Amino acid sequence: MSVTGLIGAEPIETASIDELRSLQLARMRNVLHHAYEHVPHIKKQFQAAGVHPDDLRGLEDIGNFPLTGKDDLRQNYPFGMFAEPMDRIVRIHASSGTTGKPTVVGYTRQDIETWSRLMARSIRAAGGRASDKIHVAYGYGLFTGGLGAHYGGEFLGAAVIPVSGGLTERQVQIINDFTPDIIMVTPSYMLAIADEFDRQGLDASKCSLRLGIFGAEPWGAGMRGELERRLGLQALDIYGLSEVMGPGVAQECADSKNALTIWEDHFYPEIIDPTSGAPVAEGEIGELVITTLTKQGMPVIRYRTRDLTRLLPSTTRPMRRIDRISGRSDDMLIIRGVNVFPSNIEAVLAKEESLASHYLLELRRPGSLDELDVIVETRASLAGKLGAAELATLERQAEHSIKVFVGVTTKVRVVEPGTLERSQGKAKRVLDLRPKD
Repeated sequence: MSVTGLIGAEPIETASIDELRSLQLARMRNVLHHAYEHVPHIKKQFQAAGVHPDDLRGLEDIGNFPLTGKDDLRQNYPFGMFAEPMDRIVRIHASSGTTGKPTVVGYTRQDIETWSRLMARSIRAAGGRASDKIHVAYGYGLFTGGLGAHYGGEFLGAAVIPVSGGLTERQVQIINDFTPDIIMVTPSYMLAIADEFDRQGLDASKCSLRLGIFGAEPWGAGMRGELERRLGLQALDIYGLSEVMGPGVAQECADSKNALTIWEDHFYPEIIDPTSGAPVAEGEIGELVITTLTKQGMPVIRYRTRDLTRLLPSTTRPMRRIDRISGRSDDMLIIRGVNVFPSNIEAVLAKEESLASHYLLELRRPGSLDELDVIVETRASLAGKLGAAELATLERQAEHSIKVFVGVTTKVRVVEPGTLERSQGKAKRVLDLRPKD
């Protein structure tokens, strides 16, 4: 393992793998006892599974403990999963709750410091410096993105510009006037900002931004290429989820690209089969499961993230890496027996130079079988320049490529730039128009 180039790294980033594993084991034992003793739901789960924290003798034994999912958090809404009394909780965040009750997360003062430190580590590992100005366009509020990036930037010593999401015209003005070095935002909203540069007749590639740290939604190599080309920056991925902490669980590092280093001194990863819950073979794709090792306010044990990825060996640090998230097990569409993820469609569309990264999947059932429509915009440079015959050719080409590379028959509709609604946070990629049974 090479540790060259890790300027400003914390000692754990240059420790041996044995030192890391020893730290993980000690912390895992502590968190299992802490959760068992202070969260009645977890104690009940352990007892039902016939396990006790003392049964953990090695890291591999964590697989004997029960999995935790969003349903467990929702059943204990709002504060039943907290492991500390409310007088020690200094922050409360929550998910959007679009599929039910929101999942609520509590943080102690130590949790906030840990989160800030890990976000600062992530920004530094991506290439950020204390001398940088960081434009934060993640949403603030109950969503963890804005405040996570904000506190991490300040902990690093950078100058944070807390713009939040929305007011896209103003985003462009602030980038031009304040000349930030780094922007932290969802990749889909970054595209909307790039479109606003174009609308104003400005060359986004000439702006001050050097680095984009993008997360909160899956995005692939095609979108990375478009963001880097249009903004003239380096685009790196950050990973996290509110139930585990927020952003900063894993980071694509400047010295180890194309995968994200998971900060294993604070989060222990596993990969399981999303259907059976059994561990998959090393290097195989499955669902990421995370056990928090240092959270006080709301530790989670073997939390099912629903994110699909695989574990990769360590490189410049002792921590293992995860592949870029390819999709979510609960976002999978089954179209006439074919498993389809939005990211599969996105990867195909990205290969067509005339098509933009703005797309929407419409799921319909006009008869007895599901059908999938793909609505995708042309690039802004082609606005008003393509006739009906040329649009029809693009549609046929995209339908053929999706059939070949994804294996599903679709109906593609190519539309003018600006037709689809722009997201100011996480992009909505699927619209389910099927009749409710």
